[in-house]
Amino acid sequence: MKQAGHTMAYADASASRSGHAEAAGMLPELSSEGLESIHEVSSRNQYGVEQSVSIIDELPLTIRVDGRELVTLMTLGTHPELLVLGYLRNQTLFERPGQIRSVRVDWDRELAEVTTVEGRGVIGLDTTKRTVTTGCGQGTILSCTLDKLYDHRLPDIAVRQSDIYNVLHEVRHFNQAYRKAGSVHGCGLCQHGKVLMFIEDVGRHNAMDCISGEMWLRGMSGHDKIFYTTGRLTSEIVMKAALMGIPVLISRNGTTNMGYELARELGVTLIARAKSRHFTALNADNLIFDAIPQHAVRTGS
Repeated sequence: MKQAGHTMAYADASASRSGHAEAAGMLPELSSEGLESIHEVSSRNQYGVEQSVSIIDELPLTIRVDGRELVTLMTLGTHPELLVLGYLRNQTLFERPGQIRSVRVDWDRELAEVTTVEGRGVIGLDTTKRTVTTGCGQGTILSCTLDKLYDHRLPDIAVRQSDIYNVLHEVRHFNQAYRKAGSVHGCGLCQHGKVLMFIEDVGRHNAMDCISGEMWLRGMSGHDKIFYTTGRLTSEIVMKAALMGIPVLISRNGTTNMGYELARELGVTLIARAKSRHFTALNADNLIFDAIPQHAVRTGS
């Protein structure tokens, strides 16, 4: 099946997954079952005129680990193998990608078969207790994820205002599926104001998991990265950022109080309501104001 290239972009197309944290021979074998996510259908506008319109896919994908069903995710289906890997990582079910032998996606059965090296599935963890989150498409958090969450307190990393503005400028070039069909969220992994990779999916949690899966395969650290999302900065998104080791989240949307409180506890800086040269920074004592707009509104004078 054809990979939908319009939903994922890399700054360095030659970047390799080998030679990083896992030896090349120890990385999981992945199928390549990415789907085209946009379809043209007939519609009528407000004048009764027939026209073609673009709509996106929304498909169920059940993850099964060593024959045991874990969860069903709703997704565009453009990067299912990365989605599965990122989900497993962000739920803290595996510590290394080398613990997974293969991920095979079969869309005819709407199934992602995960085979582990030891062949014993998810060992010693209760995966039956789940929290349904407020993410688009409804994300899930397993209780075992919460148990390990506070092992991931992030270091205090300085972030520059100029990098925030550069990220906001760069991400405008990557949301191709949204421009064509809407109905999706986009997420980008950024460094020094540049977008390293960008993925769109029906839910921001899915897009985030896809990026997490790719980072896992490449052995990429998150400590010097910034994560951009079009969606709300909820507790789930803050959790995933901490588990990925990313200390800064940027969103054109707002945050929830639980997301803010969790960010304070885990050391995540939130840059909310970020559009053009405007933003609201929370838990941001580490923010360096090196690009204050020329006509800033000053208070107290």
